[in-house]
This record gives sequence, structure tokens and C-alpha cells, in this order.
Amino acid sequence: MPEITDHFNGIIQVKITMSFPLRWVNSYILQGPEGLTIVDPGPRTPGNEEEWQKAFAGLAIRPGDIRQIVLTHHHPDHLGCSGWLQQQSGCRVWMSERSYREAQLMWGPGSTMNRDLPALFRLHGMPEEWTCQLEDHMKSFFPQVAPMPEVTFIPGGQSFAMGGLRWLPIETAGHAPGHLSFYDPKSGAILCGDAVLPQISPNVSLMPGSDPEPLQSFLQGLMKLKNLEVSTAYPGHRNPFQHFGERLDALLLHHEERLAKVERLLEESPATGFELCVSLFGTKLGIHQMRFAMCETLAHARELERRGRIETSPVEDGVTRFRPVS
Repeated sequence: MPEITDHFNGIIQVKITMSFPLRWVNSYILQGPEGLTIVDPGPRTPGNEEEWQKAFAGLAIRPGDIRQIVLTHHHPDHLGCSGWLQQQSGCRVWMSERSYREAQLMWGPGSTMNRDLPALFRLHGMPEEWTCQLEDHMKSFFPQVAPMPEVTFIPGGQSFAMGGLRWLPIETAGHAPGHLSFYDPKSGAILCGDAVLPQISPNVSLMPGSDPEPLQSFLQGLMKLKNLEVSTAYPGHRNPFQHFGERLDALLLHHEERLAKVERLLEESPATGFELCVSLFGTKLGIHQMRFAMCETLAHARELERRGRIETSPVEDGVTRFRPVS
């Protein structure tokens, strides 16, 4: 059975298994007059289906008790089991409209990401030994999100009922366009998904057809969250924490330091996005982590372009390079 923690404030944390290095994603169960809510049920795998069945048995929950599933964002480790649970329970699945569009971009029937992402990486100098792995890698996520749920959009500017409380949905981006955190002003609790994590930096990725300036969006989102008085944060990964403001400051500093490092590397010589990625993250990575590393490198380079610090060279032999603005 998955590890289950009752936080005695109407929030039950259920740790649903993921692969290394994250190890688990936090799903949260809230019970209130509006019925039972599950937030971010995790990726769909046979093992996770069994974990949910054991969790329901341990908590004396039947699938029919589920009234709604709420998704902070579209990534498979958060969205994945929602369609499967919806089939069993008939419940509504809620997410932001922008997040739904991103889900369709990545996992919808018309998605071309399997071709678009390798093309982007080739343009930025990634060798074929890596790009040839991407199509199968991206296809591997489809079983984790099948079936896709029928979705209802969470309206902006209105409170949302979960666990007998009225939570304020706060939309940020960067880690995922349309990402929603849910804030209870009375208690100061926030269900923050992957917008803020207690120990690791949320991945910020430049993806084809998505947010063209994801790091700027992420930094703006952190500044928006700084306006909140948070007592306890319930994140998508690792455990609930109280030092929310300190984490916001640390993440803002981390990305400014990363931007400065990229700029220093380019002062030494122009470089492709892949060369920058290797300098920042190395090559002792599997294809999953390399995809994250490459997308994050491109996000930082794009932010430096937006700030007028670097520029891209004309394409030569199918590859472009970054260089300082002369």
C-alpha cells in the first residue's frame, strides 16, 4: 500500500510511485460537503492502479465516493490516472483551459511533438545518438495518460470548493503553462503542485508550440506567489513544508545564477544549445533527464535573448549557435 499521511486538516497525502529520481508524486485527498476530491492522482501504470486500490481499501473509499479530480497541470505524473479513475467513478475532472491545451499539444490525437522536439534539438546541435531516442521516449508516456479524461475547465477569478473550503486558483506558468496552485487564505495552506518544490528546482522547459518564453513566465509566477501569506505548502513532490517564502527567494536566485553562468560560457566562445547543456548538466543522463536538461538550457538561453544579452547566429549546416550581443 502507498504511504498515506493524514495531516489532520482535511488533507490526506498519498504517495504514488514514480521512477527515480523523484520516486513518488503526492496525490491529495480532501473530503468535504461537496464530496471527495483527489488532487493529481499520478501516472497510470499497473502498479499505480494497484496502489490506488489499496489506498481506497485502507481509507474505506469506494470509487463511487469520488466526486471530482483536480489537476494542477498536464504532466503525466499528475494527470495520468485521472481518466482511469473517471471511468470508474463518473466524477468530473477539473483543470485550467490552458493546461488542457498543453495536454492536447503533448498527448492529444493531433500531437506532432514526437517530430517537433527532435527537430528543435537538432537545430540546437544535439547529436543523432540522442535525438534518435526521442520518438520512442515520447511515445512511452501515452500509456501513462490513457484514457485522457473528459475535462471541465476551472474558471479564473472564482474560488473553488475542495474539502469544505473555498480555495483560490492561482495560475502560473514556466514549469507548465496553465499550472494552478490552490490557496486557502484563512489557513494559509497552498496546494502548489510543481510551481514550488521544497528541495529541488522545478524543471522549466522550452517546448515547440508552447510558451515561447517559459523562464520569464516562471519568474513572474514566483513573484505572484510571493504576495501570499503561506503557512504550509503541499507540493507535488517531496513532503509538505513551511518555508515557502524562503523557497521562492532561493528559486529566484538559482535562476539568476544559472543565467549568469550561461552568459559566462558564451563569453568564452559561441556555443550550440547542446554544448551549453553539456557544460551545465553533463552527459551521464538517460534520455528522460537529457530531454529535461536540454529544454531547460534552451529556456535559459531564450531568457538571455529576451533580455538582449545574447543572440542566435544564422543557421549553418543545419545548426544555430548562441553568442553574446556585440
